[in-house]
Amino acid sequence: MEIEIFSTKKEASKRAFDIFSEALADGATVFGLATGSTPVDLYDYITASDLDFSQATALNLDEYYGLAADHPQSYATFMKENLFNQKPFKETFIPNGLATDVTAEENRYNEVIAAHPIDLQILGIGQNGHIGFNEPGASRDVETHLVELAPSTIEANARFFDHIEDVPTKAYSMGLASIMKSKKILLLAFGEAKADAVKAMVEGPITPDVPASILQEHDNVIVLVDDAAGSKLLGK
Repeated sequence: MEIEIFSTKKEASKRAFDIFSEALADGATVFGLATGSTPVDLYDYITASDLDFSQATALNLDEYYGLAADHPQSYATFMKENLFNQKPFKETFIPNGLATDVTAEENRYNEVIAAHPIDLQILGIGQNGHIGFNEPGASRDVETHLVELAPSTIEANARFFDHIEDVPTKAYSMGLASIMKSKKILLLAFGEAKADAVKAMVEGPITPDVPASILQEHDNVIVLVDDAAGSKLLGK
């Protein structure tokens, strides 16, 4: 696991953009994408660039259960507004939040991932150490699954909704096994609120209590943090 610390999240996001660009130039064609506030600056750099994704495929990590793709707070809408409208991909995939046959949707998305092995996966990290929506206690062997969101995750995401009661309590998510199949992983973390999670991911034991700690076992992970998120790392 390679750790890089920057003064600001803008500088870290610019480094993420450079890694993204290098991957594309080196022949990467399948990109695993994340949502939320963490990758917004990265997507801003991408949309302002001349990078061409017309022959590339995007697979998203997750989608809220119960939200239609055109819902203002769906991750499908987020991706369109922050990336896809400005930088069209050849094809894009995201879990179907309205799929009520859970097993069928899990199997469908697993088949999508199997047919499109991810060259570069972008990740954020939750304050409780989750990646994707794999909450503490998640099995390392699970692929796409329907997750009961932790109260802390619902609270953290409430800022995007009018009321906390509007935040979905479940989501479809790539599982830890799905994420670990990615050829290269780029994790971004910004702000003091992420410092404990970053320290536990990088320096703590590999444990289901900190789902992101499994990334210690992946042989190609780059972690980009700002000073605040990296403030508790040894040697900082």
